[in-house]
Amino acid sequence: MMAEKKKIKNIVSWIVFVVLMGLVLWSPSRIFIQQQLMKIGFFKPKLEKPVEAQAGDKESAPDFIGDKASFSSADNIVYDTEQLKGKVLFINFWATWCPPCRAEMPSIQKLYDKFKANDNIEFLIVEIEGDVEGTEKFLTDQKLKLPIVYPNGEIPSNWLGGAIPTTVILDKNGKIAAKEEGMYDYSTKEVEAFVQNLIDQ
Repeated sequence: MMAEKKKIKNIVSWIVFVVLMGLVLWSPSRIFIQQQLMKIGFFKPKLEKPVEAQAGDKESAPDFIGDKASFSSADNIVYDTEQLKGKVLFINFWATWCPPCRAEMPSIQKLYDKFKANDNIEFLIVEIEGDVEGTEKFLTDQKLKLPIVYPNGEIPSNWLGGAIPTTVILDKNGKIAAKEEGMYDYSTKEVEAFVQNLIDQ
């Protein structure tokens, strides 16, 4: 009898484990869980500038003034970061297949809504793989209205080192004011104040 109960208990444990793993691995469920964790205070960005390279080492300096890139929207509007100097740039690198990228998008939407009427800041939400159709479907499904752009060429490695999502905030001189790798909640008062301070400088 005891052996039978133990066997049933083991079977139930395995079923629960499989269900939980399925929820974690299933993309919509994972996105929902990640968004709920953000709501209760996890994944707050540190808003720290990357560690400076040694003086005079221009090639490895994270805010080297020569860093620039060009992006285009789906309707062929070109955004050249060199020409956008004088504005704060909020640049988010993401892909449609990336659950953490998708999970943080509503928080970016909230930040964008607060500043979209401000001419001193530009938001560039960069879908790195050029998936226009997938992007439009995602935005429609999630009821998001974000300024999506696609790379026209190489992205500086100081901005995107390989991990997504990655967000870079550039000051008005084109230097990195903050860089965050991974999923974060950008709808907080701290982020809003950080961005506003850059705009006011």
